[in-house]
Amino acid sequence: MIKVNGFTTDEEKHYDCPICKDLEYIIEGNRARDCKCREAKNYQRILVRSGISKAFQQKSFSNFSLKGKSKVLIAAKEMAENYVKNFHDIKKNKHHSVAFLGQVGSGKTHLSIAIANDLMKENVGVLYMQYREAMTGLKQNIMDEAYYQNEIAKYKTATVLLIDDLYKGKISPTDHNIMFEIINYRYLKGAPVIISSEYRVEELLAFDEAIGSRMIEMCRGRIIEFEGIDLNHRLAL
Repeated sequence: MIKVNGFTTDEEKHYDCPICKDLEYIIEGNRARDCKCREAKNYQRILVRSGISKAFQQKSFSNFSLKGKSKVLIAAKEMAENYVKNFHDIKKNKHHSVAFLGQVGSGKTHLSIAIANDLMKENVGVLYMQYREAMTGLKQNIMDEAYYQNEIAKYKTATVLLIDDLYKGKISPTDHNIMFEIINYRYLKGAPVIISSEYRVEELLAFDEAIGSRMIEMCRGRIIEFEGIDLNHRLAL
């Protein structure tokens, strides 16, 4: 190991982000600006505070179960891996998102999180939205305008938004209004979403055609629908 005056040089150190050397900001003259890694690292800190980060980080493409080489699972995994590999080109198009829909226990959340983990390794910010929990929090604070706008802005402006278990639980008109605000903003801004939901395309359209049609257009070409109880890994012996 080469040392200068007894100290390891910067060139020999390992940085998660070599651009800012893990400072999360870049100094330009007398000014500092956020490095592109800051958003991803901030979301990782949110996961740590939420208590789900360990389980979150353990989900990857390498430990995704294909359950007897099921064709739909193989196709879903290949689509997810391709999405990560080509993300920087895909995000420039209007069909920039991905959705895993249908059968409970088929691995929809696993694949969604595997995408998020790989994107965050590339310093792409992915905000995890656990639908039922996030929606409850937003509705409870909807009368506090300043707080509500600050909270919903996180979901609207994240570089990538992962919506896990979309429409889980009882759905009210307020749920639809909040989701329309989030999805419509991202639809107009060309901001990608990763969606997992027990509901298939026809059902999403039946819930609310305005929201469903936007999501389907955003995810066009990257929608996988899982069907059949045999795909539920939770029932495996």
